[in-house]
Amino acid sequence: MLIAREKKKSNIAEYILYMWQVEDLLRALGFDMQRVKAAVIKPFGTDEATAKEMYDWYDNLAEMMRKEKVEVKGHLQILKNNVDELTELHYFLLQKANDMRYRQIVTMAAGNLVDFRNKSEAGNEVSDVELALNALYGQLMLRLQKKEIHPQTAQAMESFSKMIGYLAACYHKNESEE
Repeated sequence: MLIAREKKKSNIAEYILYMWQVEDLLRALGFDMQRVKAAVIKPFGTDEATAKEMYDWYDNLAEMMRKEKVEVKGHLQILKNNVDELTELHYFLLQKANDMRYRQIVTMAAGNLVDFRNKSEAGNEVSDVELALNALYGQLMLRLQKKEIHPQTAQAMESFSKMIGYLAACYHKNESEE
């Protein structure tokens, strides 16, 4: 909760990836709030009021996941909406804003996006933004498992990271101006 709040303010892409990780954590803990309390909340060593706030936050997320039927796979609608906002910004920068820097970044990622789309068997309904976020999330999971990442994969992830990083910075700038 504390980390999510900070990430949402500073970097929407990191927030999305973090929240996907929280969804997976809740799944791994079987949505058992006593396990969440022991494994996640207690190690923070916060005061009682903050611990209660964290407990309520995780409990609320678990309830939302049950209501939206994403207990096994998928993402909360609010996170899908965040991905959609980044996707809209992606198209805006490419088409209406004619942002040449962003076009260059996307062009450098394009081949890797095609390769990843084919390898992951993602359909065309998955936007390039969501695809890149999925790839970055996969890389995060590999790192957490201390698995080796092939140099070619790392290079592809770097192109995705640049694309998503630029988008997140533009998103943050737009949010700050509003």
